[in-house]
Amino acid sequence: MLKYIARRLALLVVVVIGVTLLTFSLMHLAPGDPAEMIAINRYGLENLTGENIEQIRAAEGLHAPVHIQYLRWLRHTVRGDFGYSLVTGAPVREEILLRLPATLKLAFAALLVSLLIAVPAGIISAVKHHSPWDYATMTGALLGVSMPNFWLGLLLMLLFSVILGWFPVCGYGSLRHTILPAVTLGAGMAAITTRLTRSSMLEVLSQDYIIAARSKGLSEKSIICNHALKNSFIPVLTMIGLQLGHLLEGAVIVESIFAWPGIGKLLVDSIFARDFSVIQGCVLLFAVLFVIVNLLVDISYVYLDPRIRYEKES
Repeated sequence: MLKYIARRLALLVVVVIGVTLLTFSLMHLAPGDPAEMIAINRYGLENLTGENIEQIRAAEGLHAPVHIQYLRWLRHTVRGDFGYSLVTGAPVREEILLRLPATLKLAFAALLVSLLIAVPAGIISAVKHHSPWDYATMTGALLGVSMPNFWLGLLLMLLFSVILGWFPVCGYGSLRHTILPAVTLGAGMAAITTRLTRSSMLEVLSQDYIIAARSKGLSEKSIICNHALKNSFIPVLTMIGLQLGHLLEGAVIVESIFAWPGIGKLLVDSIFARDFSVIQGCVLLFAVLFVIVNLLVDISYVYLDPRIRYEKES
């Protein structure tokens, strides 16, 4: 197990470097002069002069070749220094840490919403296979998968905030502020997890040991809870791990819609301002969290299924 974890951590370093290199290259290939964009944010369009642009270009090292800028940033990042925002001048690490709790709160709230909907719906749909409940659940899952989360968020905002007035339109703070963004972000994941839970449960319920348990006279509740659910949860757990990483990515759109002060909104604002330091810091954080979550999911397989062992992996 320790050797497996060490290999995955080494892979994490390779993945993170690849992600940051790709992001850095794409940002520099985008149209527009970064120094000019930063100067507009600092001085305003009316007060902008060519001298201001050149001063910023020299002060921020933007006159150097792209690969030199990237290696310089990578050298500082290895030491835990993510640099300073090119627009505000604030340390990138402080800006990210300030907004990280809001993003994690939204991601875990969306995950909770998803699991509360998906796991019971998938189990009942599998147990009541080909019933009206099964058809209704699969229809709802199809709608959930098909609807973009930004469109769902706007519809929920229109209905529950503008028309009914039950929840705030946007903002951050109380539970009422969290519900609409969490439902928006968790609905798509709930649809996918429901379908996977249903298919996994159907496969397990057809196994010989389930048939043997029924022949022994065990109750259906005991069979599902004590035998079927644990064995069917491995593929579901895999999907949850992948989706948790995607929740952080999806938060970029949802946070912008609901003015949620998280890392997603910080990333969007930084992209428009061409604030390379903040963009690189946010992307690095997303990449690290995504790989770590999937590593934890892989490790949890051992506890769900004792037959899985990583020591003998070649």
